Amino acid sequence: MSQKIGIIGGGQLGKMLCQAGSKLGLDISIMDKDLTFPSAQICRNFVSGDINNYDDVLQFGLDKDVITIEIENVNVSALEDLEKMGKLVYPKPSSLRIIRDKGLQKEFYLESGFPSSTFSLHKSKSETLQAVSDGNLAIPFVQKLRSDGYDGKGVHIVRSEIDLDQLMDGTTLIEEIVDIDKEIAVIVARNPSGDLRTFPVVEMHFHPTANLVEYLFCPSTISSELEVKADKIAKKIAVKLDIVGLLAVEMFVTKNGDLLVNEVAPRPHNSGHHTIEACVTSQYEMHLRAILGLPLGDTSLFRPAVMVNLLGEKGFSGPVNYEGIEDCLEIEGVYPHLYGKKETKPFRKMGHVTILDETLEKAIEKAKFVQNTLKVIS
Repeated sequence: MSQKIGIIGGGQLGKMLCQAGSKLGLDISIMDKDLTFPSAQICRNFVSGDINNYDDVLQFGLDKDVITIEIENVNVSALEDLEKMGKLVYPKPSSLRIIRDKGLQKEFYLESGFPSSTFSLHKSKSETLQAVSDGNLAIPFVQKLRSDGYDGKGVHIVRSEIDLDQLMDGTTLIEEIVDIDKEIAVIVARNPSGDLRTFPVVEMHFHPTANLVEYLFCPSTISSELEVKADKIAKKIAVKLDIVGLLAVEMFVTKNGDLLVNEVAPRPHNSGHHTIEACVTSQYEMHLRAILGLPLGDTSLFRPAVMVNLLGEKGFSGPVNYEGIEDCLEIEGVYPHLYGKKETKPFRKMGHVTILDETLEKAIEKAKFVQNTLKVIS
């Protein structure tokens, strides 16, 4: 409990990790670019630095006992050297190198026997276009940047030849379009002793153009048999990657009832925000327990929950204003989390709202009101 914890990344996930750590009296430091980042509002040991710079990351970690991340896009070489110095780095840099590259992720699933969609890897836009021209790549397909993509950025869906004009250049992953019935996620917690806990399966709904989660709910509507299968797949991936901390595993449920692994994230995740109010132990406290080698907490769901992402409204950029929040605060079981970002822009994640009720149907009804009422504008 007295170990010095260093978190690389100062966004909203770092902020909520710091809030969870405060309950346990943990010594947490966070590093990111500057004091405008959400974590700087509550972390008294906030350090300004470039999370992609080797020297900044190395220097930040030198006096820490345990180092973790809240974003994959960090300097892994510095983390590797800190690990060699005897620092506990979670997730392990060797696992992070695989996960942060979507191409390596897909190859890992293939080589390890985990079900996933058919894919190919391309070095450039011209190579992708040539594959289409030669008949080796059929439309439709999904193009993803192998690295640096987040919150729907770095994803392009090609449904017809017209969409080829908007192909991204650079090294990319090409996936077949899956006939999706539902999208789900399982968050796994694992400590250094190998103890495992999973949170209940969540069901996610994505924005049709921004390619990021608009809302999710728990419990999911999939069958108990599929829940068990998804839980087992997520645990096996966490063990295979030797994860310590959290691993969020996103999956597709196909129209045929099959499960396909989509992507994973080795940290707290958007699909676990609701656990702060909805579960006995939040994903944030669980991540800290896991990396410190503490007993893992109870993941039971108190009540059905819906989580709505607060995204910047299209057409608004500038100083943020939360329209309609007073009306939402009047409703029982509605818990807004505003991240403290000063500037909004279209589809930027500005906060989330968790809605609880005795039944999922009632929670969804409240969530629809929140979606229609609470607007992030400037």
